[in-house]
Amino acid sequence: MTLRTLAILFLVAASACLSAQAQGFKFSDEDKSDKEAEAKRQGDVQALLATPCRNKIKNQKIMVLIGEQREGGIYANQSSYNTHINAINGRLQALGLRTVTQAQIRAQVAQAEIDAYFKNDPDAAISASRRLAAQYILRGVIASSAFRNAMVNVNQVNISMNFTLTGANGKMISQTAADNASYAGQDVGGMALTLINETAEEVVAKLYSDYCRLAGGK
Repeated sequence: MTLRTLAILFLVAASACLSAQAQGFKFSDEDKSDKEAEAKRQGDVQALLATPCRNKIKNQKIMVLIGEQREGGIYANQSSYNTHINAINGRLQALGLRTVTQAQIRAQVAQAEIDAYFKNDPDAAISASRRLAAQYILRGVIASSAFRNAMVNVNQVNISMNFTLTGANGKMISQTAADNASYAGQDVGGMALTLINETAEEVVAKLYSDYCRLAGGK
């Protein structure tokens, strides 16, 4: 490389730096923006969790069922989604709500009945909730996809979550959805679960607020 070439490169770099300074650009701006967005998200979550909730409502049973959307259908074998269910169940219980355990669901509700419910059979939902004496049903459908991002040559995982909270009679109380995405190493499944846990915080906050405001009528 000649001295003339070096001089040109130096002038280009200096010009870029001066231009950035003139526009007030800082490399820390992006980090600051991320921190502000996270602070706002946390503030929104805390505001939802501050919703007053009557003890009568908190003591009623909620049956949590999770299915996974893939290959054009919904797979709802509950034993396959223990970690996903726990991500929601644990947060609801920590807020003082009463959820039916997975052991109780497996012992008292046939898998065929759960499958029928995820195929939008309302009678199956009513039958299952009655058997467990559950007043509410939280139905979650999770979809995940993994692919090789050619631009950066790493694995990428995308997840989406859709939850519907209804009374045992099918009356809608709350509906919420969230998406998340991240690059991943070899453990694509582990990253999908990490994304679900991260997203569960916002999902549960919205469900909790709607439940406390709307469940049980006035």
